[in-house]
Amino acid sequence: MTRARTLKNIIRARAAKTGERYTTARRHVLNGLAPRPGTVRFPDAAAKPSAPPSSPVSTKGGLSDAKAREKTGHGLDHWFAVLDRFGGAGKGHTALARHLYADHSVPSWYCQGITVAYERARGVRAINQRCDGEFEVSVSKVVHASTADVIDAITNARRRTRWAQDVDAHLLKALAAGVGGARAARVVIRPDGRGRFRYKWGETAVEVTLTPKPGGKVSLVVTNGKLADAAMVEARRAQWRAAVGAVAQLFSRT
Repeated sequence: MTRARTLKNIIRARAAKTGERYTTARRHVLNGLAPRPGTVRFPDAAAKPSAPPSSPVSTKGGLSDAKAREKTGHGLDHWFAVLDRFGGAGKGHTALARHLYADHSVPSWYCQGITVAYERARGVRAINQRCDGEFEVSVSKVVHASTADVIDAITNARRRTRWAQDVDAHLLKALAAGVGGARAARVVIRPDGRGRFRYKWGETAVEVTLTPKPGGKVSLVVTNGKLADAAMVEARRAQWRAAVGAVAQLFSRT
């Protein structure tokens, strides 16, 4: 993805979050990227560990300030200053994470968490929004059953009637189309018991994954991606919670 396209995604994300017109959001984003005359120099990344910030930084969905200090020796305020100095959110998620890893020796796992926290704090990424600007939501539940049993309960039309009474009709229609007919999703069950299948729900993408757990249980996770905005995230979250909960309830009765 080119830098220009990344910047457009950042602007669109801000506009969706704030309700601003595109031109207004663009002005705010560009003003935030360009250093103003007389601004204070940012601390060097090699400086001593920073003191705790006077006010907590909002990092929902990213690495916490306490964990950043534990794993890197610096708090989020320090790393945010480093990323601001590097060029800010206009560089894009990948470039920011790479900068922390290559130039400041931050462990790769924590590079991602710091970068997500930074994008949240700078207002260029909303909760449930990925680095490419798309929104997605995941819902999970531990089910007392095997991978094969859960997949059959979801994909078999006759068995679906046993848990689908209170589930959203649009979700069920898309599921039935996705797992039935000539273009049915390909279900994969690996020798280790992990399972997966994917299908389309309108313009969005659904992935169902299952991971075995001790005690004859399996973790059922549904991820719905390519969502339009945060409002759609919340709507789909409610729909999938009801559906996944119903599947789990089916096996609690057997």
